[in-house]
Amino acid sequence: MLEQLKKVDQELLLYLNQLGVPAWDEFWLIATEEWSSLPLYILLLVLIYKALGWKKLSIVLVLITLMITITDQSSNLSKEYFERPRPCNEDFMDAGRFIAIRCGSYGFFSAHAASTFALTTFLSFLLRSSYQYLTFLLVLWASVASYSRIYLGVHYPGDILVGMIYGFLTGWFIYFLYQMIQKKFFQSTQ
Repeated sequence: MLEQLKKVDQELLLYLNQLGVPAWDEFWLIATEEWSSLPLYILLLVLIYKALGWKKLSIVLVLITLMITITDQSSNLSKEYFERPRPCNEDFMDAGRFIAIRCGSYGFFSAHAASTFALTTFLSFLLRSSYQYLTFLLVLWASVASYSRIYLGVHYPGDILVGMIYGFLTGWFIYFLYQMIQKKFFQSTQ
């Protein structure tokens, strides 16, 4: 069963990876970089401040830092535990397109997918009453960042899917933690 799942994951990776064309390579190389999301992060800070004010913004920033640390370090521990090679280190990738600048050793599960979907989940719950279209924008951003890893040949779709699910659960947990903090210290609901 596990071998069959690995085979399906390889085939799906090659299919999605080979959809790429050189004209789009630079876009996906930029989309995968954390710094490319800086304008979005600045916008999100402004939106959080406008919706919640300074006091709650500081709590949100601490929780986001905790959340990103959790997703990033969990992914690193998972990579070391499972030791699943990244596709760019596999022989079958000769049939694919590896365009990433670098390729780490192990890839299960994707920290990019986990972190972006954790942030998407947390902020979607947090700001849903203030900005009704924000969830769509955040899901689009997280999906592009996650797909970029497949396009570049550094993650299997399974790595991305597990990262997305882990990110959703982590973002939901951090939102639950935010609600507990808010009830204890601010005596109102958000």
